[in-house]
Amino acid sequence: MDAQEIIARRVARELKPGNLVNLGIGIPTLVANYVSPDLKVFFQSENGLIGTGPIPEQGLEHPLLTDAGGRPISALPGASTFDSAMSFGLIRGGHVDVTVLGGLQVDARGHLANWMIPGKMVPGMGGAMDLVSGAKRVIVAMQHAAKGKSKIVKQCNLPLTSDRPVSLVVTDLAVIGFPDGRATLIETAPGVSVGEVMAVTDAELLIGDHVLEMKI
Repeated sequence: MDAQEIIARRVARELKPGNLVNLGIGIPTLVANYVSPDLKVFFQSENGLIGTGPIPEQGLEHPLLTDAGGRPISALPGASTFDSAMSFGLIRGGHVDVTVLGGLQVDARGHLANWMIPGKMVPGMGGAMDLVSGAKRVIVAMQHAAKGKSKIVKQCNLPLTSDRPVSLVVTDLAVIGFPDGRATLIETAPGVSVGEVMAVTDAELLIGDHVLEMKI
């Protein structure tokens, strides 16, 4: 099982029946692959669709049915389409239960930087700022480190996506929460020790009372 699958499988366990869920581009899009069909969650794309389905078979794509990253998707029976103004009204109005976003950095207080690296051309923030500010729960799905550098940092040195802290970070090594605004180790990935997580984490982590092993 590779790192991305570990992350996506663990995030899928956070979703509850009836949730309205927004999945960002990258690793978050994989989460839908590991949600049981019996769970009955509703996936929303900020470009105006509730009831997104799997990637269609080749040749059955529709040019107007895409996710936020422009990849082809399908619409399940009963899906609803609407304009982007309505979509962002739902997001900003607090009607999205869970958003799952990728990350470049998350700091010790739960602040997320996920939209740009200074000096590199980017298409823009997209809906990330609205989602972090408006969704009821914000889960970051990202690898713990990149090019040998921790992505869980003392303080973000990249532009923040929002002043609001995220709810949970799920990496290939750990699950980290932010009770009382402090990064706290909740779970470790299978076969990974607390010491191994601490050794590759730049931010100071509190150790939860009962650090569990991830169920994936």
